[in-house]
Amino acid sequence: MAGSAADRRTRLTVLVALAANLVIAGAKTVGGLASGSPALLSEAAHSVADSLNEVFLLAALRRSRRPADARHPFGYGKERFFWALLAAVGIFVMGGCFSFYQGLSALRRDEQESPEGYTAGLIVLGVAFVAEATSLTRALHQARGEKRGSLDPALRTVIAEDSTAVLGVTLAMAGMGLHLATGSVVWEAAASLGIGLLLVYVAFRLGRDARDQLIGEAVDPELRRDLVGFLMRQGEIDNVAELLTMRLGMDSVLVAARIDLAPGIDSERIEEVSMRIREAMADRWPQADQVFLDITNAPPRTGL
Repeated sequence: MAGSAADRRTRLTVLVALAANLVIAGAKTVGGLASGSPALLSEAAHSVADSLNEVFLLAALRRSRRPADARHPFGYGKERFFWALLAAVGIFVMGGCFSFYQGLSALRRDEQESPEGYTAGLIVLGVAFVAEATSLTRALHQARGEKRGSLDPALRTVIAEDSTAVLGVTLAMAGMGLHLATGSVVWEAAASLGIGLLLVYVAFRLGRDARDQLIGEAVDPELRRDLVGFLMRQGEIDNVAELLTMRLGMDSVLVAARIDLAPGIDSERIEEVSMRIREAMADRWPQADQVFLDITNAPPRTGL
């Protein structure tokens, strides 16, 4: 239930970001075409990429909650990481590459831009800054209020997008302002290239995180220590020979442990002990919904 409630809050956060980006993308595109500003057009591509990515994230939230079936016995939790990876690719291709193109194109031309068109463009960027900052504030508030917020790829992507958008708008406004003040397009070209570098960096970080989770990422070291400590405190367990973990989704963790039972435990009790330990782990860590225990009897201790 907690996971579903958190998903509803994340979905609302993504919808807020999507609505803001759609409006902003339209305004930036119109302003960029009217003024011919490469920095404003770069920001328009940035907002279009963010809007597409929010659609990916909404798909991730819906598809990752599907129940396990015969073909996917561990569920669909990793869909969340797959769509986050697609979002990172979208930021790189649609945002970063187009911004580089705009910056390099600006350096090859020498045109006097209309102050009227640039004034309208700066107003559009000012409104965009307020909208992006509002969306970012909501996403950060949710992340701070939820223990799992830092692990949610959808929420992390929104935070990364909105943070980058605020910085990108600031760069674009600075580039446009310096272009108008000095008459040199180099400032605006530099702003476009800076936006491109920023987007490529963010895409790389998001893509790397999604890759790690898709490959199979272990739980954090603190939780792993807690799991080992819990097993070692069980009276029937003599030793934890090996413990393997992997995140299967936001609310699903696989735990596989190879353990030695204490000497003297009847083999007929092994199934009973295994069931009790699995149930106790599930009660303490509800996310540990896939627990596998490989149990062996420890050799009897002999005195020397």
